[in-house]
Amino acid sequence: MNYRPLGSTGLTVSEIGFGAWGIGGRTAGATSYGETDDRVSRAAIERALALGITFFDTAPAYGDGRSERLIGAALAGTAAVIATKAGIERFGEAPDFSPAGLRRSLEGSLGRLKRDNVDLLQLHDPPPDLFETAPETHAALEEMRREGLIRAFGVSAKSPADALAMLRRHRVPVVQVNLNMLDTRAVECGLLALAEASATGIIARTPLSFGFLAGAAQRDFPPGDHRRRWPAEQIERWREGARAAHAIAGSQAESPSQTALRFCLSFPAVATVIPGILSEAEASENAGASALGPLPAAVRDRVLSLNKESSFFAGG
Repeated sequence: MNYRPLGSTGLTVSEIGFGAWGIGGRTAGATSYGETDDRVSRAAIERALALGITFFDTAPAYGDGRSERLIGAALAGTAAVIATKAGIERFGEAPDFSPAGLRRSLEGSLGRLKRDNVDLLQLHDPPPDLFETAPETHAALEEMRREGLIRAFGVSAKSPADALAMLRRHRVPVVQVNLNMLDTRAVECGLLALAEASATGIIARTPLSFGFLAGAAQRDFPPGDHRRRWPAEQIERWREGARAAHAIAGSQAESPSQTALRFCLSFPAVATVIPGILSEAEASENAGASALGPLPAAVRDRVLSLNKESSFFAGG
């Protein structure tokens, strides 16, 4: 496993991380990828750690705390870097980015994670003008950092455009954003270039495009899987796009998932890539992408060209 600095935070993270939304399982009022077994999830976490994955990304809303509890139990006593979020404690509820709301959310997360502090606290889908309309929010994050409750803070943005708007206005140490071979908005809007110039650490989420780039989304989706709600046109766009992207990338003597992860790692601004991991097998396959290194620039650029020629978003 290779490691990269998380921007200028002073944290060092594995370039392949662990996205922990899926292990939260089905939640009332929200969906993920269907039912999960906590024993399987815990084995996946432990396998990932054994393979050198040290960055784990979770949130209170993932399974209404279930994801955080699993992460806390499995990683107790380890030196893993744990990131969680604040502002949305349950999907479907109104966000609360007030200083009191952030502190309350963090206290709940610390209890579930069984830690005295978290390495990274991210605002969960904040409006891009939040620090302007509510400067006390930024002050609250700085205060929690000074108190030692968090080591660094950042933003998990709803979209690359939101992330860019916030980063243009304010110094944001870490930004989490969508990036994959079928979603290159973070490149096209200039976000990755700005992040690299400002030493902002980028966490790339959805690197497998909800499983389509892994070749695992070619079948019917199980009950509780959020993809069951997607329009048929969008599903077909992702399937066609995945075939086209992998055809352009060519045979890299690896799995489709590893090619997709290497694409994200080919951007210097990216500190870590967080595929959703549900099993030991997925942990092993995803971790193996690091040793293969980033995709060659020429291959990466061919994939970027594909996205300029075609839109993989229904209605786009």
